[in-house]
Amino acid sequence: MEKLTLQEEEAMLSIWQLNGGFVREILENLKDGQMPYTTLASTIRNLEKKGYVKAVKYANAKRYEPMVSAEEYKAKFMNSFVGDYFKNSYKEMVSFFVKEEKLSSEELEEIMSMIKNQKS
Repeated sequence: MEKLTLQEEEAMLSIWQLNGGFVREILENLKDGQMPYTTLASTIRNLEKKGYVKAVKYANAKRYEPMVSAEEYKAKFMNSFVGDYFKNSYKEMVSFFVKEEKLSSEELEEIMSMIKNQKS
């Protein structure tokens, strides 16, 4: 699975939220709404080439449907992210977020509880 550019990722987030759509629908769903229609159409064609979406023809228009789930992409991206930035150590990643004050002790307790409950 090829890593997406920021623009491709933004388009995919919209496609995932809509569970597919026509370019106009995807454009209207984008958060910033600043991307030109032609740029989005080109971005979606790139996503199709990369295997992230498939085009389903409806009369003269194409509706784009996700071929990769958000969860699949997130898992692949996080594994790559942790490998690239934290030497494949999730402990180092969590430690980083604690040091940066992005995780509170309450959130860490919640994570610990999730881990303990999953093991039983």
